[in-house]
Amino acid sequence: MTDELASLDATAQAELVRSGEVTAGELVDAALERIDAVDPAINAVIHRFDDKARTVAAGELPDGPFRGVPFLVKDIVCHTAGDPYHCGMQFLKDRSWTAETDAFLAVKLRRAGFVFVGKTNTPELASTVTTEPRAYGATRNPWATDHSPGGSSGGSAAAVAAGLAPVAHGNDMGGSIRNPASQCGLVGLKPTRARTSLGPGFGEFWGPLTHEGVLTRSVRDTAAVLDAIQGPMPGDPYTAPPPEAPFAAAVAADPSPLRVGFRATGLGGVAVDEQCAAAVVATAELLDRLGHAVEEVSPAALDEPVADGYLPVFASALARDLDRWSAATGDAIRDEHVEPWNWQVSEMGRGVTAADYLAAIEQLQSFTRRVAAWWKYHDVLVVPTVGLPPPKLGVFAPEADLSAVLPILTQLTQFLIPFNVTGQPAMSLPLGTSSDGLPIGVQIVGAYGREDVVLALGAQLERAQPWAQRRPAVHA
Repeated sequence: MTDELASLDATAQAELVRSGEVTAGELVDAALERIDAVDPAINAVIHRFDDKARTVAAGELPDGPFRGVPFLVKDIVCHTAGDPYHCGMQFLKDRSWTAETDAFLAVKLRRAGFVFVGKTNTPELASTVTTEPRAYGATRNPWATDHSPGGSSGGSAAAVAAGLAPVAHGNDMGGSIRNPASQCGLVGLKPTRARTSLGPGFGEFWGPLTHEGVLTRSVRDTAAVLDAIQGPMPGDPYTAPPPEAPFAAAVAADPSPLRVGFRATGLGGVAVDEQCAAAVVATAELLDRLGHAVEEVSPAALDEPVADGYLPVFASALARDLDRWSAATGDAIRDEHVEPWNWQVSEMGRGVTAADYLAAIEQLQSFTRRVAAWWKYHDVLVVPTVGLPPPKLGVFAPEADLSAVLPILTQLTQFLIPFNVTGQPAMSLPLGTSSDGLPIGVQIVGAYGREDVVLALGAQLERAQPWAQRRPAVHA
């Protein structure tokens, strides 16, 4: 049964518990055994909760939809009470920093019945597109261990892809759910802005850019977890419009014919790898066969430069992160405490004035209005998730020359950052494969608040072109 469990999604594992075929304790023990056996090859899980997880599984679990299912938490933003909380920072690791409380998201995940079995690796401050922090070393892509799993939720993505747990937490400030989902062959939804709470610690994190979610193997898992974690919490500054029906209901049947636009060419003249472009074209052709109205059209505003607004917010956020941790620990963070890239960007952030910051927010909001207007005449946009297949480890490592890798970084993230800015739901699906057998994601983008449309179309694509039986080279 242990080997079989490694291949089941969270919905299927929860059903085994409900039917009495397995116990929560057996699910947890099996997950911990898989971590023992497989994680040394990929370095995805950096904190183990073995004893705590076994105690929780043996106790009175909430009667939620995922009662007894093992879950991994990314080690940033979603803190869990009494557990290590290092955010990829050697500075916090050296001080054995632990979180005192649960984030609201952790509370909701526990209420859903999940049992936290560990925490996953993340780049320092979640600030880059790979997962190679100095503090914990590189996480390896289970499809090819000399390649990156993406970032910043790369530890979570690698763990789920390798079968260590059926679902794991991720967050997305500039593509950090969708990028690793693409590179590890998973489903990764960035929900609508404010669909999930960032409290109690934050109303916003990195300004309006941060979205919380999960990485899964199936669209049905993504929908059901979103049902469990969505909704406002006390003190949230704003919230997404409530869904008209459970998101899980959206995946049960094919959607009515949709107005689909697609784009396989780069934004603003930036290149797209031909394999990533081909995956989008093939998906558009499949959608046409499924009866949707498909045309090669996309928002013209996407070709406008978004970095002028994004970079001041990003740099200011990193500067604030360092100041916040300095205050929390009582120890001023200096350049030797931080990876070179993060120190350089945070120093840029210290040069951003309050007026500069507000101007950047205004620019992002103006960009959002011009992009979002396109959805008045269309239901979804299909684009590459990233502009490159999974890069090798080391390309974006902390020691990399920022000026040398910036063009590659731009090519990779061009279709990610715009939808952090607009706050629209965007989901990467494992619909493509590179010439050397590595996953390539295709991104489905919906109108603000319309995860139901994105999930329904994603589930239809999953039925038409299943990926459940595909396994990476490193798998439990």
